[in-house]
Amino acid sequence: MALQARHDDLKKTLKKKRDQFSDEHGTRLHRALSWLNCAAKQQDDVDLQLISLWIAFNACYAVDHGGSESLAERFAFQGFIEKLVSHDHQKHIYACLWQTYSGPVKALIKNPYVYSGFWQAKREDANSEQWQEGFNQLSVSALNYLSRQNVPQLLSIVLDRLFVLRNQLIHGGATYASKVNREQVEDGAQLLSSLVPIMIEIMLDAQQEDWGSIYYPVLNG
Repeated sequence: MALQARHDDLKKTLKKKRDQFSDEHGTRLHRALSWLNCAAKQQDDVDLQLISLWIAFNACYAVDHGGSESLAERFAFQGFIEKLVSHDHQKHIYACLWQTYSGPVKALIKNPYVYSGFWQAKREDANSEQWQEGFNQLSVSALNYLSRQNVPQLLSIVLDRLFVLRNQLIHGGATYASKVNREQVEDGAQLLSSLVPIMIEIMLDAQQEDWGSIYYPVLNG
């Protein structure tokens, strides 16, 4: 289903179920859907689509842990994945990662340019190959997670690779519409175009779950 149609269906579901949600959960989903709608309008601009999809994802998982934003994000990320997978009774996330987009998933796993350890090593020494062993081990683990249907661990690695890609774009570490990173940007946008609607759908159905307090609440007055 096209991304715009997917957004429209999810938006209708949110309207129907809004009374069943806390104000915070309703706001969280409303924000996520607004950025999903933005992404749907960026079909001809994969860079902006990827950024919009990541913001939609961020709206889903960011919670207030009472500390710094970076600390909150670090705690929220893994906890969100575990909650999400526990409510994915139809295994839609696994189907996305294994059946629909196994090619892009494997490409991201095998691409050192979206591995954070690669850039950490290169910043210290441009000729360093210290990243290689950790990269190889993590790549093997990810492929094992894929074959064994270990969805939380696999999804965590995939999103970590996409986070590096997101950082390259958001922090000006890549040229707009660059030919150099087209493959990973296109793969990332494809994956998130499927994953983010699945995440929102799961959260629409699991309204009794404690998804945490949103980091930037709506303030009156």
